[in-house]
Amino acid sequence: MTTGGVGTTRVEYVTVDPLVLSAEVDRATERLLRTAGTFDATALAEPSRLPGWSRGHVLAHLARGADALVNLLSSAHTGRDIPAYASADARDAEIVAGAGRAIDEHLDDLRGSAKRFAEACAAMPAERWAAVVHSHRGDRVAAILVWTRLRELEVHHVDLDAGYDIVDWPEGFGQRVLNEAATDLGQRPDVPPLVLHPTDTGRALTIGAPGHGPTVSGPVRTLAGWLIGRSAGAGLTVTPAGPLPTPPDWM
Repeated sequence: MTTGGVGTTRVEYVTVDPLVLSAEVDRATERLLRTAGTFDATALAEPSRLPGWSRGHVLAHLARGADALVNLLSSAHTGRDIPAYASADARDAEIVAGAGRAIDEHLDDLRGSAKRFAEACAAMPAERWAAVVHSHRGDRVAAILVWTRLRELEVHHVDLDAGYDIVDWPEGFGQRVLNEAATDLGQRPDVPPLVLHPTDTGRALTIGAPGHGPTVSGPVRTLAGWLIGRSAGAGLTVTPAGPLPTPPDWM
C-alpha cells in the first residue's frame, strides 16, 4: 500500500473488485435517496453538519461529485487527461447554483448522476481499472474511485443531519474508513501520535511513532466517526486517562 500527495500514486483500499463494491454504492445511494425524499423546501434550506452548507448544498455536492468521478473514470478508460472538475472555483459555483433547487430537481439530479457513474463503471475494461488518474488528492489508480464514491455517500449522508448517523453505517464501511483515515493521517507530520483500539475487532491502528501517544478505544464506527470529525466521540475511552484528543481535519 502506498499513499501520498500530488506526484505520488495512491493505490490503497483496492482490496475488493470495484464492480463488487459497486453493489454497496447502489445500496448507499438508495438509502440517501430515501432520506432526501423526506425533505421539503424548509428542510432543504436547514443547516447541514458542514459549516456554511445547507442540506441542499450537500445534495448538490453529491450529484456533482458523482459526475467528477465519471470524468476520472473516462480518463482511465480513454487514457486522456480529463480533470474531475474544470476548476475549484467552477466546482464551488456549481454547488452554490444547485443548492436552492426544489427537492424533485435534487432527486432527479442525484438519480441521473448515480446512473452515469454506474454506467461508467460498467463500461470500464478490466485492465483499465489499474490506470492512474490525476485528482486534487494526488495520482490515484482508477479502482479506488468506486470506494471514493461509497465513502462520499455514506459520510455526507451523515452530514445531512436527518436521522442517518455513524451507527447506521454498514460495519464493513466503518472499518474501511477507519483504516483509510488512520493511514492517511499517519503520513502527515502535523498529526500527533495516537493509537486507535477498536474494541469490536481488537486490531489496533497506530498513527505516528508507536508508544508515543494515547490510546483511544471504542467501537469501530464510533472511532471512525470521531476520527473524521463526524462524531464528538461519546463512549470512547482514553488511556492514560485524559481528555479525548481533537482529531485533525481529514474529509
